[in-house]
Amino acid sequence: MQQIKLRQGALPDDMRILLDAYPREAWDAHPNFRQATRNWLGAHNMFRRLSETVRRDTEHFLDGTLEAEDYAARLSYRGNSLVGSLHGHHGWEDMEYFPELSAADPRFDAGLEILEQDHKVLDEVLDGFATAAIRTLELADLQDATARDVAGTVHQSASAIEKLLARHLVDEEDLAVPIIIHHKLRG
Repeated sequence: MQQIKLRQGALPDDMRILLDAYPREAWDAHPNFRQATRNWLGAHNMFRRLSETVRRDTEHFLDGTLEAEDYAARLSYRGNSLVGSLHGHHGWEDMEYFPELSAADPRFDAGLEILEQDHKVLDEVLDGFATAAIRTLELADLQDATARDVAGTVHQSASAIEKLLARHLVDEEDLAVPIIIHHKLRG
């Protein structure tokens, strides 16, 4: 797997000023926090769970507690779901959601640009994951030992996806939801 630099630090403080006015723990009770935003956050939680599940399934295959046939079925279904859903979700954000947020409050364009750069990094990680997953699936029936070697790369990529999402999704939520609430969007 090629070395991809994952962003570690949170968004700059000036991108978090609305978060001070609309803290995360108060979102659910705010009248401008609507179902569309809940659904968006629900998708984020699904990505968190799915990426963790793919990583754990791979660990179980690597340590021998999950048979190749079972792992292949899980990887095929869950890996495809993870890649396809993430590509679709962040593509929609880049093309529709972020422009809406920018139009409502251009003070946060620098933060949206950071999030769009995260999406580009995520695309690279997803491509590496997909390549390794496809190769693992090709080998799962033929050469169990070789499949486990390639699954090590799947594990590295799945771990990178999980790590990237841990940073990115929190920042995305902390930037977007206060803008949505403040400007009464998505209602």
